[in-house]
Amino acid sequence: MNNAGAGPFRRLWKNHQILFAVLAALTVRLILVLFVFRDQTDPADHHAQFGWEMGWVARSIALGHGFSSPFAPFTGPTALVPPLFPYLLAGLFHIFGLYTAKAAFAILSINSLFSALTCIPIYFSARYALGERVATLAAWGWAIYPYSIYFSAARVWDYSLTALLFATCFYFAQRLHTQKKPLVWLGFGLLYGFNVLANPSVLSLFPIFLAIAVFQRWRIGGRWVLHSAVAVLGALAMLLPWVMHNYRSLGVVRPVRDNFWMECWAGNNGDTFESNAKWAHPASSPPEMQRFQEIGEIPYLAEKQALAVNFIRQHPGFFAAVSLRRAVCFWTGFWSFNPAYLQQEPLQNADIFFCSGMTVLMLLGMVSFWLEDKRGSIPYLILIALFPLTYYVTHASPDYRQPIEPQILVLAVMGAVSLKDRLRTDEVFDEVEEEVEQLSVTTTA
Repeated sequence: MNNAGAGPFRRLWKNHQILFAVLAALTVRLILVLFVFRDQTDPADHHAQFGWEMGWVARSIALGHGFSSPFAPFTGPTALVPPLFPYLLAGLFHIFGLYTAKAAFAILSINSLFSALTCIPIYFSARYALGERVATLAAWGWAIYPYSIYFSAARVWDYSLTALLFATCFYFAQRLHTQKKPLVWLGFGLLYGFNVLANPSVLSLFPIFLAIAVFQRWRIGGRWVLHSAVAVLGALAMLLPWVMHNYRSLGVVRPVRDNFWMECWAGNNGDTFESNAKWAHPASSPPEMQRFQEIGEIPYLAEKQALAVNFIRQHPGFFAAVSLRRAVCFWTGFWSFNPAYLQQEPLQNADIFFCSGMTVLMLLGMVSFWLEDKRGSIPYLILIALFPLTYYVTHASPDYRQPIEPQILVLAVMGAVSLKDRLRTDEVFDEVEEEVEQLSVTTTA
């Protein structure tokens, strides 16, 4: 469209709309931060509200004990959480003080900035795959998206950092096959490795995205052996120092995080009152915390692995059923209508309405995208099919969707747009049909 005749504000809006979306997103989030940042300083449960395991490890770093103690007691070196966010939080503790209101305001503001900046990769990724209309709606949708606002401005965790990094990696992966310079592929590997240090849940998608890019590169006759090799080397170069750190600290190889079997046991022990039983987790169970302190992290995790594997082997039907139940929970927000559970999770019913609605729109968008462009839709299809698998067998709730929430939103916008276009087409068809019928009646008369 030619904007020559438009006013200066209209031209500014048209040419810099993504910037306005970022500023609007940041403003909305910072307003919420002003209302909630003091809540993070609540000293209950050893300042659990201030980042839970992430916060306790950050506390340990800030106090000079190194990357250790993922729970309230000081328990020694750990690999229960990834390193990036705890070190960021520890830096803010060092500057503003441990568990202070200033530190809370700083980390929630930074989280809000990360979340606002996510509008940028969302826009460019959606524009590349689905066009300008969906891209603009998705970027503005993210600016006012309730999940992204809450989990960035009101929760001390890695949600917004991971979403920003992964949305950037996802856009990078979409276009990787068009890049001829090995240096670009190296950059993809380095960035993805950095993303894994923020949240290892995205690691399983790296070989898939790389394989897609390599296949597309091979199809067009481009060089791919060197390119794929440098991408892998970039990711390994980013991860290897932390692997070595964990080996020196714990005496075992732990690539980034080692909490899988603890979460698996907490979710597969016969108790289905909630998705992940609190009594089975050291953070919320004094007996489990005592056991963790007595034998140490590595033996404790080995013990939980044996318990989880034994339970699953003895109750395969139960494991399959509860995994399916967690899958439903991941995409709908529903776990139980038990009054005792609803008292513990009073927002579940509202969450069901919103989460389920987004999932329906996402599926509509995925189908429309697949019918329109099968090749372009494959990364999105793989993403929503593979990413949640770990959570289906351990612990499912809407906050674990946050690394892929930007892509969920893009597909939901696509679904809403396609639904609107279909309804508009039906209306036009009905009008034409009425006119044809009227013309037929007139002709007959």
